[in-house]
Amino acid sequence: MSTAAILAGGRALRFGGRPKPLLPLGGRRIVDRLLAALRAVTDQVFIVANDGQAYAGLGVPVLPDVLAAAGPLGGVHAALSASRSARTLVVAGDMPFPNPPLLARLLRRAAPGVDVAVPRTRDGWQPLCACYRARCLPVLERRIAAGALRRARPCESCAAASWTPASSRRSTPTARSSSTSTRRPTTRGRWPWPPTMTADAPPPP
Repeated sequence: MSTAAILAGGRALRFGGRPKPLLPLGGRRIVDRLLAALRAVTDQVFIVANDGQAYAGLGVPVLPDVLAAAGPLGGVHAALSASRSARTLVVAGDMPFPNPPLLARLLRRAAPGVDVAVPRTRDGWQPLCACYRARCLPVLERRIAAGALRRARPCESCAAASWTPASSRRSTPTARSSSTSTRRPTTRGRWPWPPTMTADAPPPP
């Protein structure tokens, strides 16, 4: 069994405090896009958010952070703490173009000998679009306790399986669709990415 968690934290100050997962895009909210993609590849989905009321009515559990003021790593920690699966797929709640083939590949890459499967693009590691094994939880707890909250590389003490998706090496607007997050609206109120995405090639057997 596999589980997915949507990290919906953050105050979205650039959007007037409106939660970014609830922003509309192409006639659908970002959170609805994420739920559809994650339900296609996992058995269970829940949301990590401290404002549970904002996500009421979506038909999934909404759970708060366990550790306060821990940033995105605190969201990953909350996801692993709540999950009852050996593998937990974690995605940022402001990821507007989820790519189900890439998400499925992350799950497959998180083999028994791997602690975390994480894509690496030209922007670096993408730990908020990654699949974690349950045994990463104590590593995250130690990092948070030590104040090591930077997420440039996930779980340095864990065995990580990373790869550079072929699509991320191309200069197309869709190359990093699954790891692209919603930073700010454009000055004309439009989104700076087209609502399309590029799937990775099938992984080797």
